[in-house]
Amino acid sequence: MKVFKSLILVLLLSGLNLYGRQALNFEAFFEAPRLGNPVVSADGNRIAFTVTQFNVNKNDSRTVIYVIDANGKQVKRIGAEKSVGSPLFDRNGVLYYISNGDLYSENSSEALLDLKVGVSGVHFQPGGPLVLFKSKVYPDCPDMDCVKLRDEEREENPVKARIYDRLMYRHWNTWWDGKRSHLFLSSVNGGEIRDITPGDFDSPPIALGSGHDYCFSPDGKEIAFVSNHDEVIATSTNNDVFIIPVTGGKTMKISESKGNDTYPLYSPDGKWIAFLSMKRAGFESDRNRIMIYDRSNNTLQEYTTGFENTVREMVWSPDSRFIYFTAPEKGKYAIYALDITDRKIDPVLRGHFIQGLTMPDTGTLVFSLQTASNPKEIFKYDITDRRLVQLTRIAEKTLAAYERPVPESFWFTGADGDQVQGFILKPPHFEEGKKYPAIELIHGGPQGMFGDQFHYRWNYQMFASRGYVVFWINFHGSIGYGQKFTDSISKHWGDKPFEDIIKGTQFVLENYSFIDKDRIGAAGASYGGFMINWIEGHDNPFKCLVSHDGVYDQTSMWGATEELWFPEWEMNGLPWEEGSLYRKWSPSRLAENFKTPILIIHGEQDFRVPYTQGLQLFNALQRRGVPSKLLFFPDEDHFVRKPQNAGLWWKTVHEWFEKYLKK
Repeated sequence: MKVFKSLILVLLLSGLNLYGRQALNFEAFFEAPRLGNPVVSADGNRIAFTVTQFNVNKNDSRTVIYVIDANGKQVKRIGAEKSVGSPLFDRNGVLYYISNGDLYSENSSEALLDLKVGVSGVHFQPGGPLVLFKSKVYPDCPDMDCVKLRDEEREENPVKARIYDRLMYRHWNTWWDGKRSHLFLSSVNGGEIRDITPGDFDSPPIALGSGHDYCFSPDGKEIAFVSNHDEVIATSTNNDVFIIPVTGGKTMKISESKGNDTYPLYSPDGKWIAFLSMKRAGFESDRNRIMIYDRSNNTLQEYTTGFENTVREMVWSPDSRFIYFTAPEKGKYAIYALDITDRKIDPVLRGHFIQGLTMPDTGTLVFSLQTASNPKEIFKYDITDRRLVQLTRIAEKTLAAYERPVPESFWFTGADGDQVQGFILKPPHFEEGKKYPAIELIHGGPQGMFGDQFHYRWNYQMFASRGYVVFWINFHGSIGYGQKFTDSISKHWGDKPFEDIIKGTQFVLENYSFIDKDRIGAAGASYGGFMINWIEGHDNPFKCLVSHDGVYDQTSMWGATEELWFPEWEMNGLPWEEGSLYRKWSPSRLAENFKTPILIIHGEQDFRVPYTQGLQLFNALQRRGVPSKLLFFPDEDHFVRKPQNAGLWWKTVHEWFEKYLKK
């Protein structure tokens, strides 16, 4: 008996228990391998992908490349001594990759494009010696030596002041330094480096682009690329698709929309160019339509008329008959097939969270797949046999010792009488008959969703691991429920989503008896942070709140953010214009109602929601005498990326919830 009692004590002290698996902890979660999306060789025999692993103690990370065969057998690991990324294959199946801004081959340790100013996004010319890549340059510099010299002069100059006379002067987390992203052609074997997108604009664009914004035609004679040539980029979503001969000459715009056009893809037979297009100017979350440009007669048509959800990724079938694409769908990303002969769209694979779609042959799709319980791994799908095969288990094996419950879906009636979806996750080692505290998570965007994914910033398992029921609601404005549902949040930041959240919370409390309704909290970031601040100004069922990078005052937010098209669309114009909604949807005007304890988190390098939003909120709470705490990161932006900073984030958030929900 003494031995048995001692065993129980050892298990408890070690973090294990009689269930056999531990609840997830920060080190295991953050240091688990993170897989990138697959890249497949032209013959379909080799699949490459990145694996990034963080080291909390060293406060850094390293990225390597794995190459497996089509059956999932590991054949090579590249980058054991240094971080490498951006794998790609040439037409002969040789693997290339980027390290420290230079291009390398798996067969050579020597840099192949040593420009000393950084290379990224390399594409090989089909049937030719050229490579297409992007680099950041000063538009008035005639060559790379000029760029390098100017960089050195700026670095050595003791005066670090900046002077601007136009928008956009900063973006996301960096100040504009006068450089533009341009596309270049060169040979892997050396020779002339030619700028094919000269001018004072970015190609690919600085914002709202995709992971596929330039490419060669199948015959290697033409290049399609995306750029925004509007005068004021800060107020424009008007990215366009252009084509240009490889030999040089006139650039021609083939897109027509005033909205965002991205993701050009030539059909394998060279007859068409497909790309994604948003119709409405100034709206970054409009429905992505598949447009097809006929190269023989220069005509353009939409091929997804009537399809309700937005398109995210796409790939041509080798026979040029189908376009396979992904679309958000009720917390997942499904695969659909578009038959371009009759424009019929059929589902191919649904019910999974799929990214990185590729098609090595007519009958096979390769992609990454993840769930709320399992990190991203590489899979392939046989279209004919409808057989899904998992090719890797790299992250899964690392987390095998940790209990990771599976969420379940629920539906309720929300704003406008619409059906709204939510998800709920029980804590590890759940016991029937026991009452648990709960945390509601609120997603950002706001035109986003919390889906069936292993989210590294807002990981459901990490919240549940401390003994909480976790639930989240895809309120009005979320993607995956049709464009009308997505549109419904614009100009309505504080009514329909708030109504969904309150009604959804009430539904959860009434239908899940294992939740202690007197011990629930809520947390959100970005728009989710705004909603937390909005909730703070209203009667609510929460004992405490966490606001990460949330908007507090809409007018001052407009005055300091960088992508001005966003608030001007969402808030219906400029702050001084009649009919604008900046004051209406500002939590700042509700400060006299603040009473719920709240933790505020912000990063100094966040230019999307500037940190002064958090300071204003904290000042108001402190002057109101509301229990509040400010966690401020001088070296983080909209996200907390550094391992030890992330550790402090989770520690502080957990302690805040424990203070109000467990004592």
